[in-house]
Amino acid sequence: MQANVQQFPPFREPKPAHGHGHDNHGHEHHEPGFWNKYIFSSDHKVIGIQYGLTALCFLLFGFSLMLLMRWQIAHPSQPVPFLGPLLEKMLGSTMAPNGAISPELYNAFGAMHGTIMVFLGVVPLAFAAFGNYVVPLMIGAPDMTFPRINMASYHAFFLGGVVMFVSFFIPGGAAQAGWTSYSPLATTIPTNGQAFWLVGMVLLITSSLLGAVNFIATIIQLRAPGMTWMRLPWFVWAQFVTAFILLLAFPPLEAAGVLQLMDNALGTSFFLPTGLAVAGKVGEASGGGSPLLWQHLFWFLGHPEVYVLILPAMGVVVEVIANNTRKPIWGYKSLVYSVLAVGFLSFIVWAHHMYMTGMGQKIATFFQATTMIISIPSVIILTCMFLSLWGGSIRINTPMLFALAFLPMFGIGGLTGLPLGLAAADLYLHDTYYIIAHFHYVVAPGTIFALFAGVYFWYPKMTGRKMNEFWGSVHFWCSLVFMNLVFMPMFAQGIKGMIRRMSDGGVNYSAKLVPNAIDTLPGSVMELNTWILWAAVGLGLAQIPFIINVFWSIKHGEKVGDNPWEATTLDWHTPTPPPHGNFPLQPHIVRGPYEYNAPGYEGSFAPQAEFPDAHVAPHGNPAPAHH
Repeated sequence: MQANVQQFPPFREPKPAHGHGHDNHGHEHHEPGFWNKYIFSSDHKVIGIQYGLTALCFLLFGFSLMLLMRWQIAHPSQPVPFLGPLLEKMLGSTMAPNGAISPELYNAFGAMHGTIMVFLGVVPLAFAAFGNYVVPLMIGAPDMTFPRINMASYHAFFLGGVVMFVSFFIPGGAAQAGWTSYSPLATTIPTNGQAFWLVGMVLLITSSLLGAVNFIATIIQLRAPGMTWMRLPWFVWAQFVTAFILLLAFPPLEAAGVLQLMDNALGTSFFLPTGLAVAGKVGEASGGGSPLLWQHLFWFLGHPEVYVLILPAMGVVVEVIANNTRKPIWGYKSLVYSVLAVGFLSFIVWAHHMYMTGMGQKIATFFQATTMIISIPSVIILTCMFLSLWGGSIRINTPMLFALAFLPMFGIGGLTGLPLGLAAADLYLHDTYYIIAHFHYVVAPGTIFALFAGVYFWYPKMTGRKMNEFWGSVHFWCSLVFMNLVFMPMFAQGIKGMIRRMSDGGVNYSAKLVPNAIDTLPGSVMELNTWILWAAVGLGLAQIPFIINVFWSIKHGEKVGDNPWEATTLDWHTPTPPPHGNFPLQPHIVRGPYEYNAPGYEGSFAPQAEFPDAHVAPHGNPAPAHH
C-alpha cells in the first residue's frame, strides 16, 4: 500500500510495449486491513470517496440548519414542531427556550450554516472529492504526487469538521458572528464558540493548502506521455486553477484566523479599535487594531472562494456536456484562456464586498471596473457550454439534466450579481435578501446541481453500476422546482428592503405589526416566508430519492462495463473500479480530450490514449485501430 508512486516513475519516457508496472513487484503486495484500506488509505481514489461522503453528510447537516432557520423566520418564537423538545434538551433552555429558536441560536445557525455549506460541503466535494478521484485518472497518473500528504489533508478536513460540530454543544453554543466572523463582533460575543470556529477554520485551511500543493505538483509532474497542456481535459484545467487560487488566497485568512484567536484568547487587539464600547462600557482592549483589516483579509479569500466553488463545478459540466452532445466541446482554447483569466482576476475584486465601509470613490471605481471585467471570461465559459449544445446529438440522462439546469441557474446568479458590483446599487441592496438570492443561485442550483451531475456521471466508474435513471429524474425535477421556489422570492423581498440576518425575518419592520409606519414591509412580502419554508421542506424531501439511490445502486444498480458513457477521456479507460496504481499498462496520449464523431475515425468516439500493446486496452477489450 505504501509503494504508491515508486512503481510508476513520472510518465516522461515511454516504457517498452511489454512493460507491466505491477508485474515486476506483484510479490510485494499484500491485502491491507480495514484501517489501512479505508481510514488511513493513501490511495487517491479512496481519499476522494472519503471526501465525497463526508462532504455530502455536512451538506445534509448544513441544509438541516437552514430548515430550522426558515421555520424561525416564518414563525418567529414558535416552538419547532417535532424537534423542539430535542433542541431544548441538547442545546439548553437558554438557546432553545420551550423548543423555540432564540435569537442567539438563530445567529449560531446562520454562522454555522454558511461555514458548513461552503468550507465543509461544497469546497471539499467540488475540489477535493472529484479532484482526488478523477484528476489522476484523467492525466494518466498512478496516484497523487504526495499520497501521504493527501491522506493528511483529508484528516485535517475531518478534524476541522468535528471541531465545528462539537462547538454546538459547549456552554454558550457555536459561533454567532456570521460566517464572515467580522471583528469586533466576533471578539465581543461572550461564547467560546468563536474560538472553536477559528480552530476549525485553521484546520480546514491547512487541509486545503495541502491539497492544493498536491494537485499542482501532480498535474505538472505526473501527466502521461503525450498529455500536453492543450490535451488536458478542461476539468483538469479547472482543478489546476482552483488549486492555485486556494494556495494564494487561503494563507491570509489563516493568518487572520490566528490573530483573531489571539484577540479572543490572549487579550491582543489586532482587530479591535481604541475606545470600543461594549454594552455601554468602554472595552478593556488596548486598542489600536483595525476591524477593516479583518474584512480585507477575509474577503481576499472570500471572493476567490466563489471561484473555488464554481470552477470545479463548471469543469464537471463541460465533461458531461461534451460526452452527451457527442461532439467536441465548443471553443476549447477559449475555455482554457478564460479559466486562467478568471483565476488571475479573482484576486483583484475582493473589495466589492466592502462598499459599505465608506471607501473612497477612486478605490470603489477600481473595484467596480474589475468586477465588470471578471464577468467577461465567466460569460465566455458559459457561452462555450451553450454553443456546444448547437448541432449536438444530445443524449438526455440524469447527469445531463443537472448539467443543462446548471446553465440557466448559474446565469441567473451571475446576472443578478452585476448590480451588486456597482457601488450605487450595492449600498441599497447589500444588507437585504437580494444578496442571499444572488449568492445562492450561484452556489445552490448552480454549483450543487453541477456536483450532482458529477456524482451521477462518475458513479459507474467508482462502483461498476449505474444509479437508477428514474429516481435520478425524480430527484432532478423536484430539486429544480423547489430550488427556484426557495430562492426566487428572495429577490422580491430584497428589492422591497427585507433585511438579512434578522432572527424574526424583519417582522418588526412589517406593516403587520406597524401598520402606519412609512416604508414598512408589506404583508405580501412577509407571507412569502411561509411559502419559502414549505418549498425548503419540499427541497429536503426531494433529496431522499438521491440518498436511497446512492446506497441502493451499490448492490442493485445496472451493471456496466468500463466505459458506459462511451467517453473519450482517460478516466474511462481503466478497469472498473480502477485498481491500485490505476493503469495496468502505461497509457500514451495521442489526441485531444473530446474527439467525438471525429472525421476519419471508425467509431463514434476516439479515446485519448493508445496503449503499448496496440490490440489490448487496459480493460481487455480490443483497442480501436490507429488512424
